[in-house]
Parts: sequence; structure tokens; C-alpha cells
Amino acid sequence: MSNVKIEPTEPESRDLTPETLPADADVPTKRTKIWKLYLRRFMRNRMAALGLVIIISLVLFAIVGPYMTPWKYDDPDFLALGEPPSANHWFGTQAAGNDLFAQCAHAVGRSLIIGFTVSISTTIIAAIVGTATAYFGALGPAGRLMEKIMLNIINFLLIMPAFLIIALLIKGNGGTWQLLILVLILFGWMGASRVIWSLSMSIREREFVTAARYMGVSSIKILWRHMIPNIGSLLIIQMSLGVQATIMAETSYSFLGIGIQEPDVSLGSLLSSSTGALYSSPWLFWFPASILTLITLAAAFIADGLRDALDPNSAAGGRA
Repeated sequence: MSNVKIEPTEPESRDLTPETLPADADVPTKRTKIWKLYLRRFMRNRMAALGLVIIISLVLFAIVGPYMTPWKYDDPDFLALGEPPSANHWFGTQAAGNDLFAQCAHAVGRSLIIGFTVSISTTIIAAIVGTATAYFGALGPAGRLMEKIMLNIINFLLIMPAFLIIALLIKGNGGTWQLLILVLILFGWMGASRVIWSLSMSIREREFVTAARYMGVSSIKILWRHMIPNIGSLLIIQMSLGVQATIMAETSYSFLGIGIQEPDVSLGSLLSSSTGALYSSPWLFWFPASILTLITLAAAFIADGLRDALDPNSAAGGRA
């Protein structure tokens, strides 16, 4: 019997590529991170991407704008009273000589600070109150009684004349922007918490919530780890829409003279001061009004893009 020497051969899999593999072969794929998937869906919405660009541009305008002009927002130029846009004053000046470009940059920053602070704060409060109200309703008779009491409190606060109360509080205490943020937070969370409560009613009956409760997990951990994350998409959309609503509310109060007071300025106060010179000095109205329109449109576009990106049943989700 002859000895046959068999030369070792290289495994064929070394030369295999996804193009040479059979059609029914399993090809290992790298899992896409969830935030990248959401970002891809969001950027497919051109209007949402445009809204994001507008918001970023306005934030940069609020940060860099005051350094682009030698004039401060509260520093009048007595040699240029009520002048139209020029090389020295790009947006023109007010009747008192204040540079409108510097005032718009300061006003945008002030309005965005108020909008984001109030929106984030009210969303957090509404998420905690709404999910807690729904969760306690599933804990027996005592929990249902607590749920009923909390709902009655929310309904009572909703029917209160919040506009008049906020106006009295702001007008009677000087009208600072910090006070405006505080009162808008105090009276801005009830409507969102009611919506979150209604959505959390179904989540509290899910198997993972029931299992966690039977395993002795504390109520705080159930709310934080199980219930609130399952309405995260709603909270993000609510926060983006809340920025728009808050800026419009701040503008309304300042326009009526019960919001931010001089020497501080906001978009509402700029619009209010320009109403008497709408025909003689139209630039005093159109620049703040255009910026306010850009903010509201951008917030609406971003909210629409977030809804499509976070909703798995949307057209953007189906293409991802």
C-alpha cells in the first residue's frame, strides 16, 4: 500500500466575499445604532433638515450677533435716531437710537432661552405627573383614589384663567425674564400631563410593567425604566412643539406690555414698540417679525420630522 501525501489546502471561506456567497447564505451584518437610524430618518425629511439649519443659524446669530456690531442693545446712537438700514446700522435704528441688529440678536437669545427652558421643564414635569397618575391607578382601590384626586387637581388647574394670573404675577413683580420662565413653567405642564396620562393607561397594563411590579421593583424604578422610556418619542415631539408654544406665549405677553420690560428686550417687546411706526419705519416691525416667523416655522418642521423619524409606521421609518 503506497503512502499518498495530501497537501493541506487553504479554507475556501477565505476567498469568499458577500458578492461570491450563495444567495441563501447568512451574511453577518453590523447592527446600526438606534440614534443613527433616527437621524437618518430625520434627515430624509428635507423640511425638518431645513428647520434644524434655521434653528442652529438663529442660535449662532444670538451668540455671535452682539459681537458683529460695535453697538450694544441698550446703547443708543444719538446721531442716528430712527434711521433706516445702513452700513453703520444693518437693521436700522429705533426712534431712541438703539441699534436694531444688536437688539434682535439679544432678543433672539432671550426668547430661545425662555423657550427651551420652559419647554424642557414642563415636559419633565408632565412626564412624571402623567405617568405616575396612570401607574398609581393600577395599584388597587387606594391607587385609583389617588389617580382620581390627581386628575381632579389637573382639571381644576386647566380651567383656571392662567393668562390673567400670569399677567398679574408678572406685572406685579417687575416683569423679569426669570420670573416669566417660572410662571410659564407653573402653568404650562397640565395639558401635556393629561395627554401623557391617557397614553400611559395602556402602558401600565403591559406585561413588563406587571412583571416588574410582582418582582418587587420599586414604583420609582418602574416609572423611570419602563413607563417613561416607552413614551420617549412623544416627549421629544412635545418638547419641540413646546419651544414654539412658549416663544409665542412670551411674545404675546411682551407685546401686551406685561412680559419682559425695558431695558431688556425680546421679540415681543420689539414688535410692540414698532406698532406705532409701522408705516413710517417699517423695518422696526419686519425684522423682528421675520425672525419670529422663522422660529415658529423651524419648530414646526422639526416636530414634524421628529414624528416621522420616531414613528415606526411612518413613511420615513419604512424607507430606513
